[in-house]
Amino acid sequence: MFDVTALGEILIDFTPCGMSAAGQRLFEQNPGGAPANVLTALSKCGKKTAFIGKIGKDMHGAFLKSVLQDNDICTDGLVEDDSVFTTLAFVALSETGERSFSFARKPGADTCLTAEELKEDMIRNSRVFHIGSLSLTAEPARSATFKALEIAKENGCVISYDPNYRAPLWDSRDAAIEGMRSVLTYVDVMKLSDEETELLTGVVEPEAAAKILLEKGISIVAVTLGADGALICTKEGSMKVPGYRAKMVDTTGAGDSFWGGFLNQLLECGKQPQEITLTEAAEFADFGNAVASLCVEKRGAIPAMPSPEEIKARRECR
Repeated sequence: MFDVTALGEILIDFTPCGMSAAGQRLFEQNPGGAPANVLTALSKCGKKTAFIGKIGKDMHGAFLKSVLQDNDICTDGLVEDDSVFTTLAFVALSETGERSFSFARKPGADTCLTAEELKEDMIRNSRVFHIGSLSLTAEPARSATFKALEIAKENGCVISYDPNYRAPLWDSRDAAIEGMRSVLTYVDVMKLSDEETELLTGVVEPEAAAKILLEKGISIVAVTLGADGALICTKEGSMKVPGYRAKMVDTTGAGDSFWGGFLNQLLECGKQPQEITLTEAAEFADFGNAVASLCVEKRGAIPAMPSPEEIKARRECR
C-alpha cells in the first residue's frame, strides 16, 4: 500500500547559476516536475510514495530516476522510452525569485505516457492519488490520466489535484481552461494558486473561486497566496492561514512543497476529506506553509524539500 501515488511530469529544471569565465550564462541541472516535487516533500516526511510517468532513455532520464530512488520514491511505474527525450524546462529568475519558463517538450517524454503503460495496481493500492494538469496538455498522456483517475475513483482513493498552469504548454488560454477544468468532477482535495482562480472558475477573487469549486463536490480547496500564506476552504467556510517568514532564494517548488506538507497532515489524521473540519484543514495548511517557507530558502525544488526536524523547528519559531 502506498500513501500517495502521483502521475505526471518529471523533468529537468535548468536554473540560472551565474556566468562563466567567458561571460556566458550558466545553468544548474535541478530535478523537478510538480508531481515529483509533491512526492519528495511527502517522502521526506516519512510517507510511502510512488511515481507514474515517462522519461527518455537518456542522461537526463537516468539522473531523474536516480533522484526519485534516492528520495525513496518507488519507480516501478516510471517508463523509460528511447524514442523521445526527457522533458527540459529552462527557468529564468527575477530579482525577487519569481520564475518564467521555456520548455523543450515537442514532444517531451512526459506527454508520451500511454494508458496501456499504467501500473494499475500501484493506483489501486494507494490512499491518495495525485495529478497535475501538465499530463492533460497532449495525447496520449491525457487519455492515460483519465484512465488512471477512473481506476483511482473506483478503488476509493482520495484524489488530489494541482492545476499548475504553464501557459507555454497549452495551445491557447481557452484550451488550458477547458483542459484544467476537465478533471474537477473526480477531485476530492485541490490546491491552486491565486493566479489560477480565474482559469479554473471564471472568478478572480480566491474565496469566491473556492466556493465555486466546493459546489462542484470538492471537499477541501487551498488557494496559495505567495508570502501571505494560504486560503483554506471547506463546507464550513474559509480561513486565511498566514505564511512564515523566509529568506527568499528560489520560489521553484514552493506550491508543491506546501501541498506535500498539507497531504502529509491529511494522511496523518486518518480521516476522509469530507470529514475534515475547517480548523483541521487550517492546521494542515500551517504545516504546509512551514514546509514551503523552508523550500524557498534553497535553490531548486526536489533538493530543497526539508526534513521533519527542520519543519518542526520552523513551526516552533512562529
